[in-house]
Amino acid sequence: MTENFDLLQKTVLALLEEKNFQRLKEMLATIPPADIALLISELPERTQPLVFRLLPKDLAADSFVEMDSDLQHLLIQGFSDTELQEVLNELYVDEAAALVEEMPANVVKRILRQADPETRRQINEILQYPEGSAGSIMTPEFISLRAQISVADAIKRIRQQGDESATINVCYVTDDERRLIGVVSIRTIILADENDRIEKIMNRYVVSVRTTEDQETVANMFAKYDLTVLPVVDGENRLVGIVTVDDAIDVL
Repeated sequence: MTENFDLLQKTVLALLEEKNFQRLKEMLATIPPADIALLISELPERTQPLVFRLLPKDLAADSFVEMDSDLQHLLIQGFSDTELQEVLNELYVDEAAALVEEMPANVVKRILRQADPETRRQINEILQYPEGSAGSIMTPEFISLRAQISVADAIKRIRQQGDESATINVCYVTDDERRLIGVVSIRTIILADENDRIEKIMNRYVVSVRTTEDQETVANMFAKYDLTVLPVVDGENRLVGIVTVDDAIDVL
């Protein structure tokens, strides 16, 4: 790994020296986000913003999340408002909230100014939960379904909201008061008769956590119940967010 990374770093520096940005852009697009974050952190400071700007939009956001706060701060200082907005648009709300927590006040103001009103509201909501709680690491971007709708209508909803959700593999069923009453996998939905009601195919037993639950307890529940996502509810069992397995791994 070290030898491969050293070779990658030398190749990137050589391409920068040659100003062969097209070849560099093509190469960067094949590298995992965590490796890109490490690569950029090891480059000379003057070249870091340039290399970041060569990344495809989705990959740039995924790599940005993997960076330490000092590097994020440096890049944000060089972003135009448009570039900052593009990165924020690609982040999930919990990632944006984590970013806000790590930045100085003047940077926080700029981030919130570039976020759309709904994202800004959700970031502020997450920041109100105690540090280290399930509420502080959850994302409010999930797919919820009503028990009475048909499988065909559920599939339409998933298609409409899938891009904005942290996951589509698991969908949660809520009542009119947003109380959590069931869970159903995308596999179950796809294999069901399109005329079936969601209430017929959903599992009424749902493992969930309160917003105030300690994040380490939450992380350990993923192994205990073999989960990929865990719903977070408030004191009245209303679904307010989800914690993904990626978030749990970060905690552990």
